[in-house]
Amino acid sequence: MHQNPRLTAARTHRELAGDWALFDAVESGAADYLNRCWQTTRPVVVAGRFRPLAEDVNIEACRADKVQIVRRSSGGGTVILGDGCLNYAVAVSLVSRPSLHDVATSFRVILGAIVAALGVPGVTIDGTDLSLGGRKVSGNAQQRGRRALLHHGTLLFAFDPALASRYLKEPSRQPAYRRSRCHADFLTNLPVAGEDLRARVDLGLRAGMPNAGDWPAMPPMAT
Repeated sequence: MHQNPRLTAARTHRELAGDWALFDAVESGAADYLNRCWQTTRPVVVAGRFRPLAEDVNIEACRADKVQIVRRSSGGGTVILGDGCLNYAVAVSLVSRPSLHDVATSFRVILGAIVAALGVPGVTIDGTDLSLGGRKVSGNAQQRGRRALLHHGTLLFAFDPALASRYLKEPSRQPAYRRSRCHADFLTNLPVAGEDLRARVDLGLRAGMPNAGDWPAMPPMAT
């Protein structure tokens, strides 16, 4: 973790802007479907658009360790990103896929495509999460426009759950399957290496999205 923390924050802002650029391209009608992946090697807290930081973040610990806090454009909960966490984004047209206007359907379709591509026995959809053995391996959020849907999320494959315990407070609202477990006991990793995981996500999303097959493959993963 030798990277300058301010550079980490700037890099995370650029990556989140890259996710937004996918959405903007589809919302404008310039594209029908786009996806990408990225990673950060240094911890960074990313808060949902409407989340109050004082409720979600251990600000003193972040300040002491120079862990930066940034916001994304979508809603959803606050997360800690870092080494061993693959971040992915997919923007899809709601014009060519009107069924995705329904929020529950959109999560089911996109997460279902990822589950199928992972090929890991026991991975299931729990609301907007993916879990393995009852423990969270993926959190997801969405943003919607008139013509487009942006879905982005995380997939843990070699992540240290202790980071979440140090930099995030325990959420007041929890999914039922969490069963009041602390971050360290609730999070776990997928048994898939990073580059293999990225390739599976790309293939899974393209296979699971009608009309996506003609679009270019996901670009090389930024690290």
